[in-house]
Amino acid sequence: MNGCLEKGKFPEELMKILKSLALEWGDDVDQIGNDDYLEVIHLTNSFSNHIYKVNWGSKSQNSVLVRIYGERRDLFLDSEEEIKTFEWMSNHGYGPRLYGHFPNGRVEQFINGRTLSPDDLHNPDIAAIIATKIREFHTLEKPGSTNPVLWGELRKLLNDAKTLSSAEIKKEFGLESLEEEINVLENILSNDSSQQVVFCHSDLRGDNMIFNETTKHLTLIDYEYACYNPAAYDLANHFCEMSANYNSETPHILDYSKYPGREERHRFIRIYLTYKGYQPTQFEIEKLDDDVEKYTLANHLNFGLWAIITEAQSNIPDFNLLEFARQRFKQYWLRKSKVLEYRTCNA
Repeated sequence: MNGCLEKGKFPEELMKILKSLALEWGDDVDQIGNDDYLEVIHLTNSFSNHIYKVNWGSKSQNSVLVRIYGERRDLFLDSEEEIKTFEWMSNHGYGPRLYGHFPNGRVEQFINGRTLSPDDLHNPDIAAIIATKIREFHTLEKPGSTNPVLWGELRKLLNDAKTLSSAEIKKEFGLESLEEEINVLENILSNDSSQQVVFCHSDLRGDNMIFNETTKHLTLIDYEYACYNPAAYDLANHFCEMSANYNSETPHILDYSKYPGREERHRFIRIYLTYKGYQPTQFEIEKLDDDVEKYTLANHLNFGLWAIITEAQSNIPDFNLLEFARQRFKQYWLRKSKVLEYRTCNA
């Protein structure tokens, strides 16, 4: 099955899930197979999924979200492990409920609200809600290994990028020398025993946040990359994503003037640390900010390599993957000396 979901062409496994829900919700099960009874709304294509809202019922107008997995998502994602994570979170009352899954997708609870825009991420009131929600996410304790996966994942991405890339791409991005860069970052950042390793979302962009204007409730969605890593890395990911606008006419172009300044970062981090009444010291705020700034380097490498691999294996319409990679690598080299020099001066 490709990413297109059309009435009358639903896979049998998906229809079984919808009929089971209709029975549970007291709807006319026999009508589910009637095209006139169903409404399919294409919401968006993310980098790894095609997402639809499916409505049915003449009175109740029940709705679910149907996610069809994109091609070649297995390059970066373990769909089986993702389903386990989603199911575990759903069973613990966190995020959308998982209604069922089929070979190339899944059915989720439809969350009423809107995704957040780039401007929303800078809105102090909304940013405060985001900071608290991320901290709440970081308190989750998913069973299994709690060892950080960041450095192993970066080396895997680098090896894949070198295997798949032409000589020209290897030379342009200096792929042959990046192993040493990863080693240096790991040696510097992993020697700090005060850093907290938590269950991270790892894809904290506005498109993965559903905000209900009425209730002011925020839901983090899409757990494809959720894993254990330093909390500072997850915050670094969020701050880096504030430079992007994936819904613009040039979604691959990043505006680093939108990267939050020191005052904005400190405000966010203070709220993040102020959880369940805890009052952080200024030293704690500055220390976490220092860690976050350093982990932006790892984030730039991660998504730069992701873009190179994706360009070699598939295509995202209207998204210039190599230009995106160039911007991420440029930021890595621009920021490296600044953030690591700052650390040396304050060690």
